[in-house]
Amino acid sequence: MTTLIIADHNHASLQAAMFNTVTAAQKIGGDIHVLVAGSNAQEAAQAASRIAGVAKVLHADAPHLAKPTAENVSATVVAIAKGGGYSHILAPATGFGKNVMPRVAALLDVAQISEITVVEGADTFVRPIYAGSVLATVRSSDAIKVITVRATGFDAAAASGGSAAIESVPAAPDTGMSKVTGQELSKSERPELTSARVVVSGGRGLGSAENFKLLEALAAKLNAALGASRAAVDAGYVPNDYQVGQTGKIVAPDLYVAVGISGAIQHLAGMKDSKVIVAINKDPEAPIFQIADYGLVGDLFQIIPDLTAALG
Repeated sequence: MTTLIIADHNHASLQAAMFNTVTAAQKIGGDIHVLVAGSNAQEAAQAASRIAGVAKVLHADAPHLAKPTAENVSATVVAIAKGGGYSHILAPATGFGKNVMPRVAALLDVAQISEITVVEGADTFVRPIYAGSVLATVRSSDAIKVITVRATGFDAAAASGGSAAIESVPAAPDTGMSKVTGQELSKSERPELTSARVVVSGGRGLGSAENFKLLEALAAKLNAALGASRAAVDAGYVPNDYQVGQTGKIVAPDLYVAVGISGAIQHLAGMKDSKVIVAINKDPEAPIFQIADYGLVGDLFQIIPDLTAALG
């Protein structure tokens, strides 16, 4: 039994969710191989080889993978999977994984198992459904199991300590079906939202984009990432990449501070696994208080400045 993990990387380094995906693969059992498909991605391949528990790294290097499309990556994955004897193919449930893995499953004519949070056995997995309000146990009889892994369900594997061999493998030819015409990356001095230890999120209760500056000051004091509910994003207070929830980003920080967020089930699905949840809302009946470890009922426009000042 051997698992192939499809690396989510930027050619120079691995995305944080990769380390959680390796832990999920370890729970399945057997050898673990990592496929790094890219162009001049030797640094990412080296990083994968150092992860504790990885037995081999496959490095597919080709010019058309410099800006990889799902069609080209999935073609390479399937070509390797068919001849590699793999029992499982895993990828983190990031934007990359969610884009590539359905195509891999379709090309292999198997079902995809999405966003697993628990491994009960080599063929049995637990995944959330209905915005996380129900956990489904899924057993697969497919010869190759295609799976995306929700990073918040697993601890991160050690980034060092491994010494896996790196093997060059051919990339599938360019499918020509799509191409990346441009990319625009957001830049911030704050930690990245999905990997931050502390997250401060705001909701509709902030009232305006201008008022989100209150949270920016608090986040700076806590060295926290800044998030938002869908209502705040839809209202135009902050960009889409701030959104936490079922249709946004899934986070599980050590501390999650929810400010002016009522706690709709779609938002809770994205942050309920946080270790400590602090809710600040003027409505004592807000659903967010049902899952909060600490709740503060009051006017956020008074509480947040006072809290920020108290933090020195």
